[in-house]
Amino acid sequence: RTSEMGDTGLQNIDFCFEDDNFDEYPCNITPLAIGGIPFVAGLASVLMAVALSLRVTRHPRGNATMNKISEQVQDGAKAFLRTEYYYLSFFVVAVAIFLGIIFSIEPYTDEFTDIDIEDENIVPGPGTTPDDLDLDPDEDEERLDGLRSLSCFIVGSGLSALAGWVGMSVATAANVRTAAAADTTGTSGSPDIPHGLNAALKIAFAGGAVMGFTVVGLALMGLGAFYFIMAQGRDFNDSANGIFFINEQLAVETLASFGFGASAIALFARVAGGIYTKAADVGADLVGKVEQGIPEDDPRNPATIADNVGDNVGDVAGMGADLFESFVGSIIAAASLAPDQVLVAIPFFIAAAGVVASMVGFFLVSTKENASQNELLHALHRGTNVAALLAILTSLGVIGALMSDRINDGLRIWGCNCMGIISGILIGQMTEYFTSYAFTPTQSISNAGITGPATVIIQGLGIGMLSVAPPIVTLIMVIFACDALADSYGVAIAAVGMLSTLGVTLATDAYGPIADNAGGIAEMAELPESVRDTTDALDALGNTTAATGKGFAIGSAVLTSISLLNAFAEKTETDGSLSDPIVMAGALLGGMLPLLFAALTMLSVQKAAGAIILVVRKQFRERPGIMDGTEQPDHQECVAISTQSSIEEMILPGIVTVMIPFVVGFIVGPRCLLGVLGGTIISGSQLAIMMSNAGGAWDNAKKYIEIEKAHGGKGTETHKAVVVGDTVGDPFKDTSGPALNVLLKLISIISLTISSLLVDRDDYEEGFFGLIPLGVMLIMCAIVYQKIYSENKYDYTQVSQHDKDKTVERKEDAAHGAGPTPSAAAAPAEPLEVETAEVEKPDSKPE
Repeated sequence: RTSEMGDTGLQNIDFCFEDDNFDEYPCNITPLAIGGIPFVAGLASVLMAVALSLRVTRHPRGNATMNKISEQVQDGAKAFLRTEYYYLSFFVVAVAIFLGIIFSIEPYTDEFTDIDIEDENIVPGPGTTPDDLDLDPDEDEERLDGLRSLSCFIVGSGLSALAGWVGMSVATAANVRTAAAADTTGTSGSPDIPHGLNAALKIAFAGGAVMGFTVVGLALMGLGAFYFIMAQGRDFNDSANGIFFINEQLAVETLASFGFGASAIALFARVAGGIYTKAADVGADLVGKVEQGIPEDDPRNPATIADNVGDNVGDVAGMGADLFESFVGSIIAAASLAPDQVLVAIPFFIAAAGVVASMVGFFLVSTKENASQNELLHALHRGTNVAALLAILTSLGVIGALMSDRINDGLRIWGCNCMGIISGILIGQMTEYFTSYAFTPTQSISNAGITGPATVIIQGLGIGMLSVAPPIVTLIMVIFACDALADSYGVAIAAVGMLSTLGVTLATDAYGPIADNAGGIAEMAELPESVRDTTDALDALGNTTAATGKGFAIGSAVLTSISLLNAFAEKTETDGSLSDPIVMAGALLGGMLPLLFAALTMLSVQKAAGAIILVVRKQFRERPGIMDGTEQPDHQECVAISTQSSIEEMILPGIVTVMIPFVVGFIVGPRCLLGVLGGTIISGSQLAIMMSNAGGAWDNAKKYIEIEKAHGGKGTETHKAVVVGDTVGDPFKDTSGPALNVLLKLISIISLTISSLLVDRDDYEEGFFGLIPLGVMLIMCAIVYQKIYSENKYDYTQVSQHDKDKTVERKEDAAHGAGPTPSAAAAPAEPLEVETAEVEKPDSKPE
């Protein structure tokens, strides 16, 4: 055992080896126990998800029209994920091969085999001498490091993708059943089951909970199994000579590749899903609601199916992959900072105990008929708050059992866990205050609509910026307190605690798109107005919980990223000081990255939405019978364009994000990369909060007028002004803002993954190796720009000229005292030329 094994910044925490008790419980806890308990808890979570899925599918699906609409949404969502996963499979295979090669050439076991016993203060066990210690494994053992890293990356990627697929599939199956449950008139064809607000809430929430429990279950099963597997086959530990904990450290280090895989899928799922959902949403709203004056989700709108598909691929599959990554990353970060196997076990066991707390919280969600928005919100809060309280109590038992020989230290760690849980709730409440129309900030945006769209945008930006302060101050207080209690390990435990009830917390977020889709199905199937009233109430609640969920996701991303940064600094033995020009240069680069990333995703939404707008306008012009119901719109054309555009547009942000740590780390060195991580966290966290909250406030400012009939309700000039603000806010809250969470964590986990390659590396040492990833990044960016960005597939000048011609015609009609005919008003006559080859559906054969 090494007397410096605890030199990890944990000045306030004792560790097992200090008192020669490494062969007694709990210090002799085995990898089987550490991996086995979370695996069992994960299995229970997956079984819970299966049970909830069966519970949802037992409910009737409504009438034939509802089923047809639901199947279109489900088919579109599955087609998107199949296409996305097909292209991502090439990325996963390429990165896996790279990791396998690089860690076979430079095994991370070298950091132990290169130890000089005397220089590193290795202390032999009783009755032994330094000559008895053998820290040199076989060469075959070292070559296995590449295979271990490769397998972890592939499994992490696969489980993240699987969680998104399962959650999205059940969500798209629950939407039509929620609409049927909301129908108390029997029009949907299912009069013999419970109907009403409570029944619809329970189905939608159960559908969202499938996503939550699937994410937690697969994450715990994957981490638990691979921790145990990766600790096997090592020949470092030698209990006879008192050498412990090296096998376990290597197992945790290998799990960084598992987190890398999860993060990579999360990035592309978040970006592509966000672009898809907002391109379709913006296109449907601007042409349908603003130009044609038809209601939201009107079946005459060619983009309405794509809009509903987008809700699922962005807010269900995308959010699930995002929080899967956070959940996995927080556990890996805490385990990486642990100086002994007991402290490695604590984050695994806290997460496992959270499964039980989440299950109890789920069953407490219900409401009464005709409940108000506050009562609906209280129903969800009851489930999440009780789960949080149970998580606090169960974690006390878990930590008490593992730290029975170090009670004071155990209480310090438990305090950090409690602060993580409580801060997650507080950040959610703060987000709710700034984004719910029940409170002054969002109402002030609606009031600004009286003077037009410009003041709506100005007010929304101001509210978004103001909303950054409370959650950031909360996170600062948590970091200060946890650092005082348990140093960097305590901060990591706070992140684990915040995410420990993810099963029920994610359910409150994933339930929103289900309720939104249910309202769309009710509208398109022409169900009675009372059904739409019920689904609108659930949808309005979903908007609030979605904003709260995004705030929670950002808070957990910040703590997780800081913990990963600390783990990277420890592994590379790097200290970062802002007085160091190398570190400061890295911080400046890192601070720029979130702005570049947000810009790329915002521009992608604009481009994809522009394509949708053109096609929707084209259909209204070429098919004038759409407005009176004599012709049907081609919904699949918009679905195909949204799929193609989102897949193309996700590539460039993904290339830059993945390659930056390799470029900076290998060209300059770990100090500069540490600065990049710090700058990215500082800039990205605040930009993410601002964009997500501003977008949520703009959205609910519109809902305030539509639902509460403020300022005259729908159709007024004030309403049109806030619709513009909502349109601007859509990519803020559903594309760029949430995707920044993944940026923070992905750059941090990649840096931790390659940390063993940067140990003892001076600035610019062998920097020519970094030219390889730099060249790859530049070549790939050039190819993407040439193939996707330089060739504009849609001629916007035709639209501009067409609009000018129509404006001249309207002025001439007005001058002659003639107004447009109803048919002309309903559908402009001249078609817009768009080459059909550019909007063909992508090949859906590869699966």
